[in-house]
Amino acid sequence: MNRHVKIVAALIVVAAAVLFGSRYLLPLYEDWQQKGTSDARATRGTITIGMDNWVGYFPLCSDENVRRMRRAGYLLRCEDDAADYAGRMERLRSGELELAVATVDSYLKAGDAAGYPATIVAVLDESKGGDALVSRADRIGSIDDLKAGGSFLIAVTPDSPSEHLLKSIGVHFDIPLLRDQQAAWRVDTDGSEAALDLLRENKVDAAVLWEPDVSRALQLDGIKEVLSTADTEGLIVDILLVNRRWSESDPEAVYALMTSYFKTLRYFRDNPDALREAIARHYDLPTDQAEALLDGVAWTTLSANARTWFGVSRQPGAWTGEALVDAIESASDILVEHGDFDRSPIPNGDPYRLTNSQFVADLFSGGLGADDDADPAGGDPLARAFDPLSDTQWDGLTEVGTLKIRPIVFQSGSAELTYEGKQEMDRAVENLRHYPNFRLQISGHTGLRGDATANRTLSQSRAESVGRYLRVTYGLDVNRVREVGRGSDAPLERRPGESNRAYNYRLPRVELTLVAEEY
Repeated sequence: MNRHVKIVAALIVVAAAVLFGSRYLLPLYEDWQQKGTSDARATRGTITIGMDNWVGYFPLCSDENVRRMRRAGYLLRCEDDAADYAGRMERLRSGELELAVATVDSYLKAGDAAGYPATIVAVLDESKGGDALVSRADRIGSIDDLKAGGSFLIAVTPDSPSEHLLKSIGVHFDIPLLRDQQAAWRVDTDGSEAALDLLRENKVDAAVLWEPDVSRALQLDGIKEVLSTADTEGLIVDILLVNRRWSESDPEAVYALMTSYFKTLRYFRDNPDALREAIARHYDLPTDQAEALLDGVAWTTLSANARTWFGVSRQPGAWTGEALVDAIESASDILVEHGDFDRSPIPNGDPYRLTNSQFVADLFSGGLGADDDADPAGGDPLARAFDPLSDTQWDGLTEVGTLKIRPIVFQSGSAELTYEGKQEMDRAVENLRHYPNFRLQISGHTGLRGDATANRTLSQSRAESVGRYLRVTYGLDVNRVREVGRGSDAPLERRPGESNRAYNYRLPRVELTLVAEEY
């Protein structure tokens, strides 16, 4: 290589170095200099959260929380992806997001495809009236009306929490019509407002909506609420997800974010007017509609996160639950039975692979949640107290729906529950947990043969046996339950083409029907 070639080659290398430096190194230096010569030198980093516009996420991304995080040295950035759960999970997996929000069911659906890139570190809120199935009362008066089939049309927004409410109804109350995703009843819409428009225009018989459209629908003539999340427990649960790699590499930032969030939640709880005004500004709503949004959500304090959802307590022997694990397993069961999965999406069948209680436990044991209200139920929701009712008052209750339950097995000719019968009751209780506000009527039925009086007596004894098992085993309040023996007076309808043998097998049964007061 001659001298001129070497000089040219050297010049090329120098030019490339200058180009590289000006393109990559100089901006880095300028950024370092800009930060180092300003108050930004105290900034520890930026935390990006993937979210959508559900009101339950508002405190997390509120100006109040952003200010608290800024004082802690972090810039908080919330990015609204319009409920693109699949994209949100991919961004978590790639590291574009440090945190994200989701419902338990949406994380199971979208997280499965992305390999579950995050763990659940907190429960943010539950939908408490924010989602509801509403209907034209002359077409669908109760959940059991849907069991009769027919040509109902129901408006639903795909992949929404409201759709999960509808799936839950189909599974818990054994409505095959709702589990058929290709059935003619389904009218897919682009959001709750579009579903409400179809209901208002009399183009559908029912719709699953979220606030403020639920409140708007109930102001229309002839529209009633069939089932609302105001009367459910653990069905639509919003969670905070933290990127697994980020939580390992920067746990201090996770603690800072969660500390700031729970302090913000406490601030809004102590200053409800500030929350109401902030909600109205953020969603550009009048005050009454802002109130409707707030009425539909119940935020979860640090204390409730620890005691109720993650099973953490400061005092040995104090009541704690693991409602988060229960919610994960319940959502999985609903998705499988509805047909979204052909097997449980929970990794290795272990729900604890999806949760990380350490952050909540450390903050709680450190005293951050000492002045929070404890679990408002005061313990297991199944043991909630009810006022006593007379027989006349019981007879005046409105039927909500009959829970799905397979035949309960008794000893032949007796009211004694078999081991298999108790197992079936245990499975039924898992569904009952989701509806803690309703009373329970236990109805015993027999076959058509034999003496009618003896049949009523036997069916009454069997209903009482089931009620006793529920009270003793699960602590159901005695005032919540009434047992009624129907005997052979209320037989099931025979199915088309059903044989006498199959029909007679179905007749002896015990039904669990949810009933409610109307005011």
